[in-house]
Amino acid sequence: MVGMSGTRGVVIQRGRDSVQLPTPEEFLVMPGYVVRRLNQAYAAAWLRHVGQALTGPQFAVMLAIKLHPGVEQGSLAAAVALDRSTMVGVVKRLEARNLITRVQPPEDGRKRLLHLTDEGARTLDEVDRKARELDALLIEGMDTVSRKAMWNRLNERADVWERLTSEGR
Repeated sequence: MVGMSGTRGVVIQRGRDSVQLPTPEEFLVMPGYVVRRLNQAYAAAWLRHVGQALTGPQFAVMLAIKLHPGVEQGSLAAAVALDRSTMVGVVKRLEARNLITRVQPPEDGRKRLLHLTDEGARTLDEVDRKARELDALLIEGMDTVSRKAMWNRLNERADVWERLTSEGR
């Protein structure tokens, strides 16, 4: 069995024994490896500190709905970095849990306008509070300039990577 430990390395289990192998140096400059490692660590931190009330994508969708009540479902997908098919599944699950409503406007039967329910607003407020606490832990020890530089660089890379996928390279 192979899994990640809390340090950079791989734990290989052989029966009762396990050996910690160092992460190969070339992995540390492989974008996919680093992004996957960050994502796994963030997902684990989310579960530990925020809980299971909402997944990250559900939280993003609900927060965007709070900021833009009545937003059209199709318009929201790109804003929260979800593809349309994933967005449909997230919205259906939130609606089934009575956290959001989808309203079909009479002038266009293809559109679905999204709103938080009262229960959804309460759930979002609680999760948002915990998520902000997690955010503070993740940037702890970084000064304002370092944080801003990190966010600028990460968002710049995300823009480049998104362009690569949309250009079909």
